[in-house]
Amino acid sequence: MSTPTDAQLREQAQVLGDRLRAARDSLVTAESCTGGWIAKCLTDIAGSSDWFDCGMVVYSYEAKQALLGVHPQTLEEHGAVSRETAIEMVSGALVHSGATVAVAVTGIAGPGGGGPGKPVGTVWIAWKRRGGYARAQLFHFAGDREAVRRQTVGQALLGIGELLP
Repeated sequence: MSTPTDAQLREQAQVLGDRLRAARDSLVTAESCTGGWIAKCLTDIAGSSDWFDCGMVVYSYEAKQALLGVHPQTLEEHGAVSRETAIEMVSGALVHSGATVAVAVTGIAGPGGGGPGKPVGTVWIAWKRRGGYARAQLFHFAGDREAVRRQTVGQALLGIGELLP
């Protein structure tokens, strides 16, 4: 998987914004390893206030619990970088916003933090439409911290597009 350029991310965000506007949908982001990069890409688009509701950057367990309603037991049993946590994050983002579509990302961008079961580059992304079921996907991205984060942003944007008409 190639790492998207700034121009490619900008183009993805523009197309996504046009589609969100046309569908009269609004978006919320819940980001851990990307630190708000998804929200930045989207809000770089003029007129994004028409379809971007809000973004939450939640690195700590406490923030995931307080802002998104992630259960402490989920974090204890599965860790922050897990399918279960990603699904609770995306669901909580919809509960705590007025948006109709959500994306959540949690992962290990590096250079540290990885381990045998979850190496650097392990990322879970979850997407959900209000009233629907969450879909989560595991990715193993290669490269340095920026490359992992950039690839995560690109895949997050692609998945949002799959939720739209």
